[in-house]
Amino acid sequence: MIKAGERLPEATFFVMTPDGLGRRTTAEVFEGRKVALFAVPGAFTPTCHKQHLPGFQAHVDDFRAAGVDAVVCISVNDAFVLDAWAKQTGAEGRIEFLADPHAEFTDGCGLYIDRSERGMGWRSSRCAMFVDDGVVKVLLVEDLPQFAERSSAEALLQAMEQGGHITTPASAES
Repeated sequence: MIKAGERLPEATFFVMTPDGLGRRTTAEVFEGRKVALFAVPGAFTPTCHKQHLPGFQAHVDDFRAAGVDAVVCISVNDAFVLDAWAKQTGAEGRIEFLADPHAEFTDGCGLYIDRSERGMGWRSSRCAMFVDDGVVKVLLVEDLPQFAERSSAEALLQAMEQGGHITTPASAES
């Protein structure tokens, strides 16, 4: 499993664009940016839909105030499903949704889990990361995918603060 201090694996993600299906590489998403990333086992699944995504939606402005350039959601779903999920939840335009349908990124991070017994096949472990210029600074992984506590937006913000990764605005320092 990937660890803090390691560089993210190179992968190609699929996204919906105004012109249809598009692609973005790990470098395009993470290079030169501070990113709050959360990975979910599946769009529209109960914990992902009712707990994990809503927490990150509620804290997008807190992440931005902390110096984060983007909040990103990755799932082993196709881009059409993630696009529908973004629109249905109102997260479109606030959170970047990256489809990893071949689990290229997920497998490269060592976060691949077998959810076949639940009818889902191979998916991503539920996790959250703070990534700075492609390097993992904070990694929070759930022991069980049905929980979104250790990898919640609140837990990631707290871990970033404790690790000194939160940017304090100049006006707040005076």
